[in-house]
Amino acid sequence: MAKITLLSGRVLGDYEVPYIVAEVNSSHNGSVDVAKQMIDAAVEAGCNCVKFQSWSAESLYSATYYKANPISKRIVNKFSLSSQELKGLAEYSINKGIDFSSTPYSRDEVDFLLDDCKAPFVKVASMDLNNYNYLRYIAMKGSPIVLSTGMSTIEEIRNAIHTIEETGNDQICLLHCISIYPPILNTIHLNNILGLREEFPKYPIGFSDHSHGVEMAVAATALGAALIEKHLTLDRTKIGMDNQMATEPDEMKQMVQCCINTQIAMGNRERVVREAELEQIKKMRRSVIVTKTLYAGHVLTIEDLDAKRPGTGIPAAKIDELVGRTILVDKEADTLLETNEYK
Repeated sequence: MAKITLLSGRVLGDYEVPYIVAEVNSSHNGSVDVAKQMIDAAVEAGCNCVKFQSWSAESLYSATYYKANPISKRIVNKFSLSSQELKGLAEYSINKGIDFSSTPYSRDEVDFLLDDCKAPFVKVASMDLNNYNYLRYIAMKGSPIVLSTGMSTIEEIRNAIHTIEETGNDQICLLHCISIYPPILNTIHLNNILGLREEFPKYPIGFSDHSHGVEMAVAATALGAALIEKHLTLDRTKIGMDNQMATEPDEMKQMVQCCINTQIAMGNRERVVREAELEQIKKMRRSVIVTKTLYAGHVLTIEDLDAKRPGTGIPAAKIDELVGRTILVDKEADTLLETNEYK
C-alpha cells in the first residue's frame, strides 16, 4: 500500500490507522489563549496533529480585493495570528506531544513553517492546487505535502502531482475534499477516495471532512483513508469563519475513537477462522442425529437423519454420506450419531 514518511518520522499509509488532523483554522478568533485551549482539546481527543492557518492580510487577498471590500482587511487581521504567535503555538504543541502544522499562503510563510516551526509536513489548501509555481517552491523545500483537491478536476490534480514530482519530491498525500461548508450528503462522493487511489497508486489518499457529525470520517476510514482532517472548535455556537461546521471536542474525541475502531475492525481480506470461532463451532453448529428410534442392522435413509446442536458430533454437512450406512447399535430418537455406531 502507498505510504509516505513525515518529517517527524510518522508513516502515513492507506488502510493504516488514520493520522487525525484537527483543523483549527480561525476558530481561535485571533486569541492565543483560545488556540492553546484548542490544542489541549485536540490532545484530549486523541488527534495526531493540530493544524493552523498561516495567512495574513497581505498573503490572503490582493489590494484590489480590499479596495472593493474595505471591511475585509480588518476582519482578516482580527482572525489571523502573527508569526511569533504561531511559533509559540508550535512549541506549545510539541510540548503537549502533538504534531503542529499549518496551511501557508506565501513563500515566506512556507519558510517560516518549516524552518522555525519545524512542521512535519506542509498542508496545501485546495485553492492553491493549480498554483503550480507555488507548489514547485514548496516541493523544492523537501517537505512532505498534504494536498487538498477541492474544486479541482482530475486533470488539474494530475498537473499538480506532476509539478511536485518534477522537483524529485514524492512525499505526497492527496486529500479528497469537497469545498462546501458544510456539504450535503449527495455532494460528498466518498468513492472519490477509491478513484484517486486508482489514479495515483503511489500516494496515500486521505479525506478533508467538512461535514457535520462523525459518519463521513468513519466511512472514509473504512475506505482506507490514510489521513482524516476535521475542523475543531471549542464552541460551534460562536460566530466565526467556518466555525458553524466545525466539530466540538467531545464529538472529535468520539470521531477519533470510531476511526481507530473501524480501522481495527476492517482487518484483512484473507478469510481466516479464528481460534475463538473454532470454539464456537462446538456450541453453535449442528451435528447429525437420528430422528427416530433405530435398531442395530438398520440401513439409514435420509428420513432417519437430521441435525441439531451441539457441534461436537458428526458435522451436518456429512448427512448425505451417511445414507445407506448400517447402524451397529440400537439408537434412541433425537440422539447424536457417533462415528463408531455405523459402518
